Amino acid sequence: MRIGVLTGGGDAPGLNAAVRAIVNRAHDYGYEVIGIKRGWAGLLEAESEPLDIHKVEDLTGEGGIMLYTSRTNPAKMPKGVEQCLVNIKQIGLDALVAIGGDDTLSVAEKLYEAGARVVGVPKTIDNDLSVTDYSIGFLTAVSIATEAIDKLRTTARAHQRVFVVEVMGRYTGWIALYAGIAAGAHLILIPEVPFDLKDVYAFLKKRKAANKVFSIIVVAEGAKPKEEDSLVIKKAEKDQFGHAQLGGIAQVLEKLIEQETGLETRSVVLGHLQRGGPPTAFDRFLASSLGVEAIELVRRQKWGYIPVAKGTEIVPAKLKEVVARRKEVPLELYEMAKTFFK
Repeated sequence: MRIGVLTGGGDAPGLNAAVRAIVNRAHDYGYEVIGIKRGWAGLLEAESEPLDIHKVEDLTGEGGIMLYTSRTNPAKMPKGVEQCLVNIKQIGLDALVAIGGDDTLSVAEKLYEAGARVVGVPKTIDNDLSVTDYSIGFLTAVSIATEAIDKLRTTARAHQRVFVVEVMGRYTGWIALYAGIAAGAHLILIPEVPFDLKDVYAFLKKRKAANKVFSIIVVAEGAKPKEEDSLVIKKAEKDQFGHAQLGGIAQVLEKLIEQETGLETRSVVLGHLQRGGPPTAFDRFLASSLGVEAIELVRRQKWGYIPVAKGTEIVPAKLKEVVARRKEVPLELYEMAKTFFK
């Protein structure tokens, strides 16, 4: 059997570990693995290379992705899905493993519906894929953000400042919540719960009155205030999946907080740092487990399925269920986080 593998969307720590697992498990069954370069862009151009266990043996701890990636969406191109199907046959693939988040997997689902033999692997640092408890890269991003906030705490205290730290999270606040609690942030703002600017000002003034000389606010890039949606900076350009590039809420809050409270404030945008570097041990293990199970799905011909993490187990789920809805931070979890907003 000849199996193609590709990764799409933003890179995430652990992708290389997943590819390594796919190649090694396929080798156990005598399957051949073909790497598709640059995600869906590479499949549209039939750009591929053979992978063997020697090429991937040292990849477990490497960040990025050896196959490269892109945000190309074949479904937005004239006959893009049809061209993918043609190239699957041209490359001689008997099956395709697509590693990605909701955008990449939505294309995988379209290919499956069109007759391709496809399975998926869940990857996104935002951790917003439904059905699975964790996605490849999430806990590494949380670890990176936590370490950064820990470091900012010392300079915030030294200069008696407010620091607004912006982390990734277009629609959900999983990174902000986990990293904010882990690093002892004083306030966490997430997209699921629009915030009141007056409450933010009052909170910071109360801390100052209580002789708390510094404050750390962690904000997800997609968080927005109740009264002024325009505060979220959106660049005009959109990717092929229709997503505007977010970023800038921290800088906006920096200026407003300083203006309204008189407290010296600084903003820090962690941005792509959260995607970089080696994956944590957990993400290496998760990616390896998911990669192995993806090949097991191929072996059992469970097309249109994806391995997902449920507790300590890796179990199969339907692709269409994973991409049907977004997994948001439960309100009760955010209420728990408020325990630390003091």
